[in-house]
Amino acid sequence: MSVKTIVKMGNAQLATPSLPVEDPTKPRREIGQLIEDLLDSMNDNGGVGIAAPQIGHNLRVIVFGFEVNARYPDKDSVPFTVLINPTFKTLSQEMVDGWEGCLSVPGLRGLVPRYQHIEYSGYDLKGQLITRVVDGFHARVLQHEYDHLDGILYPERITDMKCFGFEDELLRR
Repeated sequence: MSVKTIVKMGNAQLATPSLPVEDPTKPRREIGQLIEDLLDSMNDNGGVGIAAPQIGHNLRVIVFGFEVNARYPDKDSVPFTVLINPTFKTLSQEMVDGWEGCLSVPGLRGLVPRYQHIEYSGYDLKGQLITRVVDGFHARVLQHEYDHLDGILYPERITDMKCFGFEDELLRR
């Protein structure tokens, strides 16, 4: 197990766009170790997803997925997925507001608009192309993690700052 320290909001590294993995069809041993570190760090912190910049690596690699998660108890499971050099496209312009948190923004939540229906693709650890059409929370998780690769944190997407605050305060509403 190799749990890494989560880089937090305010660190310039989180605002830096990530570099693509040179040849995602031939992942190197280092990428395998990075993915293991991402998974261990995500699970240790109770996350549903994590991006390489969150543990100090500005590479276009994300990991996400869960069966049950205490931070999102009412959400359906999302299959465990590794994506190297992910991309996504919207399948409709429909956007839905949803509450998000982030391991890099601990203790806070915000209401964030995201596309409801998307198609994403990227390479897995074996260098195989994955393509999925998803909606709902699965689509939200992918977009949230993808934003990290472009140096964007979810508070930047909040349209009404009255819907951003500490989790314990928001629960009192």
